[in-house]
Amino acid sequence: MHPFELTLAEAADAVAKGELSPVELTGSVLERIGAVEERLGAYVAVTGEVARRSAALAEREIAAGRYRGPLHGIPFGLKDVIDVAGLPTTASSRVREGHVAPADSTVTRRLFDAGAVLLGKTHTHEFAYGLTTPQTRNAWDQGRVAGGSSGGSAVAVAAGAATFALGTDTGGSIRVPAALNGVVGLKPTYGLIPRHGVTSLSWSLDHVGPLTRTVRDAALVLSALTGHDSEDPAGLGAALPDHSLPRERDLKGLRIGVSANYYFDRVSPAVEAAVRGALAQMSDLGADLVEVEIPMTRYIQATQWGLMVPEATAYHERALRSVPELYGPDVRVLLEAGELLSAGDYLRAQRARTLMRREWGRLLAQVDVIAAPTVPMTAAEAGQDTVAWPDGTTESVSDAYVRLSAPANITGVPALTLPVGRDHAGLPIGMQLMGPPKGEALVLRAGRAYESVRSERGEPAAVTD
Repeated sequence: MHPFELTLAEAADAVAKGELSPVELTGSVLERIGAVEERLGAYVAVTGEVARRSAALAEREIAAGRYRGPLHGIPFGLKDVIDVAGLPTTASSRVREGHVAPADSTVTRRLFDAGAVLLGKTHTHEFAYGLTTPQTRNAWDQGRVAGGSSGGSAVAVAAGAATFALGTDTGGSIRVPAALNGVVGLKPTYGLIPRHGVTSLSWSLDHVGPLTRTVRDAALVLSALTGHDSEDPAGLGAALPDHSLPRERDLKGLRIGVSANYYFDRVSPAVEAAVRGALAQMSDLGADLVEVEIPMTRYIQATQWGLMVPEATAYHERALRSVPELYGPDVRVLLEAGELLSAGDYLRAQRARTLMRREWGRLLAQVDVIAAPTVPMTAAEAGQDTVAWPDGTTESVSDAYVRLSAPANITGVPALTLPVGRDHAGLPIGMQLMGPPKGEALVLRAGRAYESVRSERGEPAAVTD
């Protein structure tokens, strides 16, 4: 096995025992990037020499007895909306040409403090405002979309071109590409991970979180990122939840909500079969499956767009007026649409979110977690604009991908996606587990238990021509 094939936990264990050096691990991942990047387009920029120097420093520190923990010497990718001092934060946009970050974001600093090794900046759909990341290709089929907006991060992890990565999630932007590329993605509770130094799409919906190849790996990264940050006004500022994971496969007593509405509406047969099969396995592990009704479903799309669109337009107001031609057409039309929404529309969306959070709080008092498909279909073909459903409805690909992920952004609850199978074409299928606010330990426990009985756990994509 090549070092790039190791999961984070496997690599960390080998590094801690002295069986693998950070230099060897980083070199292997950089070689993997060199072998697959031309086909995948996951990275905006690779900082290879800096990564090698950081790995050498980590090796010296560990040899001297200054081991910092499981991320020490582990190479990672960073979505290019997250600042690193002295490096461009391009947001994959011409608008940011010439921009250089003056300081590290809080999450970057925390990863550096943990001893992690930065490989480079990964592609995003322009300014994180989209669900496909068109410049990046799916790790399992390069004729398919990567998903977005954290497409570069998901593809890098899936291909073994990063041991882990960070992304952001405003309407599914961690979970969608994670599901489409067969990796794990965690959107934590709103405010749990600081967003200082992260380019905003929609300040009241944005989350930062990890993309990894296993649930265990996600828990390791999460532990390094949480904690109060005085620079983030939306931060929780509370005691950290327990992210430790039990080793046993027992889910006895865990109540898993399975929706009777919404989450299985307009979902491909392959996706539904895989998710229901995973639920049956979780039942075999002792979980109680409880049928639940998802509240206020008719308002989900309107609330998501009613919050996100005006907030994004407000953030881009100056650039949109001075250099509108530098935006991609799909992003520019959304930003211009935000100027047409009234203050009343925005306030009604805020009120709807308040009511939705209350109703979800009641729902999550009945069950511990809610399980559902992450996305209604596997990766669409590149250039495909719409999907037709058997009930006669037609939906844009972006609307289809955001539909099942948006509720967790609106309500701010933690949501974990993990792979649960493949369709007939071999494309990955994801299931998401959602829990109460600060309920990361619950969703990680459930995900880890299911993952422990899967035959496939964390193997990278082959990335063949």
